[in-house]
Amino acid sequence: MKGLLCILLLLVSNAFMTLAWYGHLQIKQWPMLAKLSLFGVIALSWGLAFFEYVFQVPANRIGSEETGGPFTLFQLKIIQEVVSLTVFTLITVYIFKTDKLAWNHAVGFVFMIIAVFFIFKKW
Repeated sequence: MKGLLCILLLLVSNAFMTLAWYGHLQIKQWPMLAKLSLFGVIALSWGLAFFEYVFQVPANRIGSEETGGPFTLFQLKIIQEVVSLTVFTLITVYIFKTDKLAWNHAVGFVFMIIAVFFIFKKW
């Protein structure tokens, strides 16, 4: 249960992270925000990043073996990377609509799955 809660919180966290890090590049789609100065865009991104951490910090605390969760630090990190790339891909393709998935993206995801295997494998 803690593992699933950790992953769900990371999904929400990464949605905010993607919007904070890359959403400002799509700002022309929202005329009200297009007039923001660089300082305004930075402030907006920081505001979104706050919510990223509101979900990310509890996710890592719930998920970490150090605090009673099921995952080692290496496992938490690879989960974070897979979740991050998955959320980024979904937002980029379906919300920002700036890129399309290509074969090389699929190959990259396969390598991420292989990385997950090696990180979680008990040798």
